[in-house]
Amino acid sequence: MKTKLNLAVAAALLAGASSANAGIMIPAGDWTLDIGGIVNTYYTYTTFSGDTGAGSSPLGLGQGDADSSNNITTGLLPNYLSVSGKTRQNDLDVGFTISINPGSSTTAAGQQNGNVNGRTGNQENRQAFLTFGDKSWGSIKVGKDLGIYASDAILNDMTLLGVGSGAGSLAGNTTTLGRIGTGFMYADWKSQIAYSSPNWNGFSFTAGVTQAFNASTSLNTPQNPNAFGGSRGGSSPAFEGKASYEWAGDVGGKVWVSAITQKLDNLQDITSASGVSDDRATAYDIGATVNLAGFGLTGYYGKGDGIGQTVQFNDGFSVDGKGRDSDQWYVQGTYTLPGVGTKLGVSYGESTLDGNSIDTFNDIKDSMWTVGAYHPLTKHLNLVAEYSNVERDVDLVGAGNAKAKAKTISLGAIMFF
Repeated sequence: MKTKLNLAVAAALLAGASSANAGIMIPAGDWTLDIGGIVNTYYTYTTFSGDTGAGSSPLGLGQGDADSSNNITTGLLPNYLSVSGKTRQNDLDVGFTISINPGSSTTAAGQQNGNVNGRTGNQENRQAFLTFGDKSWGSIKVGKDLGIYASDAILNDMTLLGVGSGAGSLAGNTTTLGRIGTGFMYADWKSQIAYSSPNWNGFSFTAGVTQAFNASTSLNTPQNPNAFGGSRGGSSPAFEGKASYEWAGDVGGKVWVSAITQKLDNLQDITSASGVSDDRATAYDIGATVNLAGFGLTGYYGKGDGIGQTVQFNDGFSVDGKGRDSDQWYVQGTYTLPGVGTKLGVSYGESTLDGNSIDTFNDIKDSMWTVGAYHPLTKHLNLVAEYSNVERDVDLVGAGNAKAKAKTISLGAIMFF
């Protein structure tokens, strides 16, 4: 049963990383096709408390002491259907992956086919890329896939199989947030051209050019501290890279580092503040996970300037064009019950955004405790129970602190095929 849960986790990581899970294999001429996917749904119950002045964005905290929220929703992983193919041509390994990612929840959508109470669900298309290479020199990826920076942070988060934060406000979306924004930044799904090295006795690296983001004006309040948000289409691309070392044995594990940098052009053109010019957003992180006799321990830390707090390039700059500093970290411990296979876990993390002298806040801290149980009912089906306590603490300039909390209980199931 422990092996079954490990297979399920591996499937989740593969489905969210760069290729489909080894699911339904179909020989087709020169090609081998792989059809795989994920289906998951959770019942969530969220209660809210705190000060309205703390704001709700982006973690779905509610406005102060709001009414409780009941939802049936997709978790951190979206539902997922992927078709991949691979072949060997002209001494090259050639492949592709295309996926669709529908949510399992519904949201009000106005009038639908004459029904004023129509409901609909959202859908994403997270992956559409091709690869070519050889095991002797590595591979090149061209297309849309998970971003490089902070990708290992989310792939080692235990709430990948569950819900985490955001269930109170993101029902109807394709996913909740897991620990995004309360311990690490969202890696995002990005158009990219990336090179991945071969695996040299456990060491490997990836480097790439990813979709450019541009600066755009927004609000500047504790509820939404954006001065420059990230819209696609900047004049300078982002550069991302990561390196890792992984080992097996009685004590197995992995260590990794990653980084991102992008020049944001023409800030002067979208603000009335004087002296604002081009600037650069940068971030780096480091993490490690170790496994021994059913126990797992993960630690992570990230730091950025101009990168924001939750979604990359959002909240990164104040209205005077100066980058805001940010920090993210989390720790996580798990234990897999022998003979049963149930994985029990507890984790805590924080994401902090520092205000600049022109801002109305000194800092914003978002944090979350999560306790979870993940049980492999069958080889492909897992039952999940989680409790998450999310808190936002805003240190307002000259006005004390404003706090808000959201507590979520979630029960559901996730299947891999």
